[in-house]
Amino acid sequence: MDWKEFRATYAPNRPLIVAHRGVPMMEPENTLASFKRALDQGADALETDLRFTRDNVLVLHHDATLERMTDGTGPVRAHTLAELKQLRTRNPNGAWSDERIPTLLELITLTQAKVPLLLELKDPLFTNPAHARVLADLLAATGMTSSVAVASFHFDYVQGVQAVAPQIPMGYITLKDLKPKPGAQILGPLWPILLLNPWYMETARAQGSIVAPLDPNPEARIAWYLSLGVDAFLANYPAAVRRALDAATATTQRSIL
Repeated sequence: MDWKEFRATYAPNRPLIVAHRGVPMMEPENTLASFKRALDQGADALETDLRFTRDNVLVLHHDATLERMTDGTGPVRAHTLAELKQLRTRNPNGAWSDERIPTLLELITLTQAKVPLLLELKDPLFTNPAHARVLADLLAATGMTSSVAVASFHFDYVQGVQAVAPQIPMGYITLKDLKPKPGAQILGPLWPILLLNPWYMETARAQGSIVAPLDPNPEARIAWYLSLGVDAFLANYPAAVRRALDAATATTQRSIL
């Protein structure tokens, strides 16, 4: 199943709602508590960030370093998993939480391998076949190979994974490229790009790509996105996005009637 089929399966009549690091405005981002809350709020899929520990375990952490989100210091890569598990994560209000940095395996276990995952590759080590294989083997062992996509601002990272697991869809995220990336099945353009290039969606459809704008707070633009025909919304607050989507859909239906 590819991500076009995901939409047909999980949200046949509307764009997918993809929780961005869980619900980071309510729980420490990229923690199991954050992802559980996102699912409770009705997210269709989960987006998270992947990095390697010193002992080559895949963990969910956005930054290259620990200071912003934990009470640790230094690069994620400089620590073993056991060391990272000793650290507290930071709540949205700045207070410390008992939530720990989770592994990708822990997230898959939490979701019982039943929730689609959009995995943002943050680590340049994904260009190394041995490290790319760590991800591919984990997904195969957990039955998740057909339920994920990998994406990055660095297309060579996702190409590294696809070289060892060509069945995994590749995504490309960009802040400035005005044209859809050839070869990327999932496109994450910063949302103003869709204003600057009125033909972006048409070009994306022509090359068989789906579009999930880089806009984790899309509530104010939901109606516009629906008019464009985007395929998925990133959401810092899935419940609010769902409410905005329901309201926009109801308004559209009333206007038709």
